[in-house]
Amino acid sequence: MKIGLTYDLRSEYRAQGFSEEDIAEFDQEDTIIGLETAIQGHGHETQRIGSARSLIKALGEGRRWDLVFNIAEGMWGSGREALVPALLDAYQIPYVFSDPLVLCLSLDKAACKRVVRDLGLNTPDFVVIREQADIAAVDLPFPLFAKPLAEGTGKGVTAASRITTREDLETVCLGLLARYAQPVLVETFLPGREFTCGVVGNGAKAHSVGVMEVILNPEADAQVYSYNNKENCEELVHYVLRTDADAEAAQDLSLAVWRGLGCRDAGRVDVRLDAAGQASFIEVNPLAGLHYAHSDLPILSRLNGIPFHSLIGMILDAALERLDRL
Repeated sequence: MKIGLTYDLRSEYRAQGFSEEDIAEFDQEDTIIGLETAIQGHGHETQRIGSARSLIKALGEGRRWDLVFNIAEGMWGSGREALVPALLDAYQIPYVFSDPLVLCLSLDKAACKRVVRDLGLNTPDFVVIREQADIAAVDLPFPLFAKPLAEGTGKGVTAASRITTREDLETVCLGLLARYAQPVLVETFLPGREFTCGVVGNGAKAHSVGVMEVILNPEADAQVYSYNNKENCEELVHYVLRTDADAEAAQDLSLAVWRGLGCRDAGRVDVRLDAAGQASFIEVNPLAGLHYAHSDLPILSRLNGIPFHSLIGMILDAALERLDRL
């Protein structure tokens, strides 16, 4: 099978003058090499496509693939993660991972939480700050937590994101509004253990490939899985595979979210315990990072005895089984 690879490469955007934070969600060259090696190891041919712009050019030139393995995050707009899947849908080219609807929904953290809440699943109370006037109307008990509405990889999350005073709430929200030019999600701070759950499969066949607790080292930004902590996880974060009651609750919630939202093939769900010790949904990542050594999904899979090559094979199998049913 001829499998195309769509992705955004950090080096290409760095050369255009974007900052390291701007390109934090994009991939390194060794991520693409790792994916190529794993996919080829399962007997398939791979062809690099690259970004959405490269895909548009390739489609215009008449290039086609049996399947596209899509990890392109996109750079601009609320539909940035959905652009590549939408283009592939237009040309009826099958692809791995979620469709445009799920990718748009998951990128807008507030919209996603509304759907999760409508499913009857636990997620912290929240408000959306779109302008300065909205800050005074926030009526949630402190401490609070603030982050950009539509970013990933901890972008915009720092030690200051945990907020204990109304003065700090205004300072942090105004800073995020100015820096990221998008609304700010403010939610009740979850003080308990933090887990990320890896999921592979679709619908009733979706299953966990491991639940990993995120433990911050003493020198890390305290109490928050921040951009700095994520980018320097080897020194600042300790990851431990868990199977205790809290981890099982996190896994059950993650699978309910995954199935309820209609996520496809593989990804991650982030969960934290609330003040009552109940598992509470933070966010879902249907385009989870796939660096074989650095990304959370491969890390937790490896801790659970699933090497990277096998993980990629499981993802491909899930996608092909789903497509065979269409």
